[in-house]
Amino acid sequence: MAPNRTAQLKKIRDEIWNLSKSPLYKYRIKNKYFPVIGEGNHFAKIIFIGEAPGQREAETGRPFCGAAGKILGELLISIGLKREDVYITNVVKDRPPNNRDPEPVEIEIYSPFLDRQISIIKPKIIATLGRFSTKYILEKLNLPEKNGSITKLHGAVIDAKVPFGEVKIVPLYHPAVALYSAGSRKILEEDFKILKELI
Repeated sequence: MAPNRTAQLKKIRDEIWNLSKSPLYKYRIKNKYFPVIGEGNHFAKIIFIGEAPGQREAETGRPFCGAAGKILGELLISIGLKREDVYITNVVKDRPPNNRDPEPVEIEIYSPFLDRQISIIKPKIIATLGRFSTKYILEKLNLPEKNGSITKLHGAVIDAKVPFGEVKIVPLYHPAVALYSAGSRKILEEDFKILKELI
C-alpha cells in the first residue's frame, strides 16, 4: 500500500517546525510565529505556490490568509473552486523580516520541502503565484521559459515532465498585486479562466 499522504505531509511539517538551521528560525521563535507549511486537499489537482508567508500568515500558520488570500479565495470562487479543493503553499515556509524578498539561501533551505509536497500531492497543474515561485519551478524543471519575466509569462500554459507524470505549469501574478491595481485584478481574473479550462 502506498504511504499515507497525510502522514508524509505531517512529517514535512514536523521537520520544518524543528528547522533550527534556517536563518529565519530565530526570528520565528522570537516573534512567536508559526511556520506556514501549506493547506488544502492532499489529492488536489491544482497546487498554488506563493513565495513566503507574510505577517498574518506567520501569526496563524495558514498560507494566504491576509488581504492577498482574500483575493485568491475570490479568484478561486470565480472559476468554481473553493480553497479546500486545491492545495496552497509557499516556496519559503517561514516569514522573512519586514516581508522582504526571500534570499537565495532561504529558498535553498526550504525548497526541498516544496519539492516533496509536490511529489506527494501529484498535482496535474502547478500554479505559481509571483516571480519567486515561477522562477524556482521553471529553473528546477529546467524549462526553456526559465529566464522569462512574470510580465511575459503570466497566463501561459507550460507543459513539463516530472517524476510522477506530466504537469502543466501556469505562472500567475501574485494576488497581492491586485491590492494596488485594478488592472492587475482584471489580468488575474482572465488568467484564472485558463485554469478553469485546464480542469
